[in-house]
Amino acid sequence: MQDLATKFANLTIQSDFIFKKVMSRKRICKHLLEELLQIEIADINYLEAEKTLEPEYTSRGIRLDIIVADDKNTHYNLEMQVKNNKNPDTDTYVLPKRSRYYQALLDIDLLQKGQPYDLLPPTFIIFICVFDFFEKGNYVYTFKKCCLENRELELPDEATTMILNTKGTHGDISKDIKSFYDYVNNHIVTTDFTKQIDDEISYLKLDTKVRREFMLMEARLLDERREGKAEGIAEGKEIGLAEGEAKEKLATAKRLFSMGLSVQDIATATSLPIEQVKALQAEQA
Repeated sequence: MQDLATKFANLTIQSDFIFKKVMSRKRICKHLLEELLQIEIADINYLEAEKTLEPEYTSRGIRLDIIVADDKNTHYNLEMQVKNNKNPDTDTYVLPKRSRYYQALLDIDLLQKGQPYDLLPPTFIIFICVFDFFEKGNYVYTFKKCCLENRELELPDEATTMILNTKGTHGDISKDIKSFYDYVNNHIVTTDFTKQIDDEISYLKLDTKVRREFMLMEARLLDERREGKAEGIAEGKEIGLAEGEAKEKLATAKRLFSMGLSVQDIATATSLPIEQVKALQAEQA
């Protein structure tokens, strides 16, 4: 518990937990969106913070940290990305397909059954990354669908993905967005906006209910990791036993070959497939 208390005390805006709490403050989230998009927003409503979308029990569920809608019914999903993760099986970065999946599930959730497609509201998927995914130095990378044959022709589906790069060096961003980047990277307070964020984090760390919520969440995640590890160990043992049994059968088959038994008799005695016994016979020849 002491380790969790220390971890809580050291949390920064890069933590999913703190980021969600800070962006749950309307004045901060609203101002961030206004400065990022250079628009005026009269008001925002929180649809759900840390919402889990699971359309079917067989599909992969995801957690969307902050989902808000403004007064014009534009929907925004905000998420902090600290690690540029790769799929170890394919050695490919997961962020692009992650954004595609987020958009798909967000659209499913926004459109009720039987409603026409044109009722889908404009959406922004916004990843705040503490790394430069494209390594071009941009502060912001904004993506919309365009025609390959005519780059000026845009598909008006009103779906936008923005990948923010807090390590960026060039581009057109406001003073408050730049100060937000500096705060995310180095915990530097340079404007009233980042002072509001820093004050909010300090306030959150003094809230015993927030502290208890974090510690319970961490304890639950630890239990899940332990259960997963235990399942992995059990599965590994089963695989090891199966491999050991297979090796033992092959060793027995080799001994029976040396005794002059037929392929059929060896297959019957060891329960090995006859094709495998024949292959072993060829190796022994």
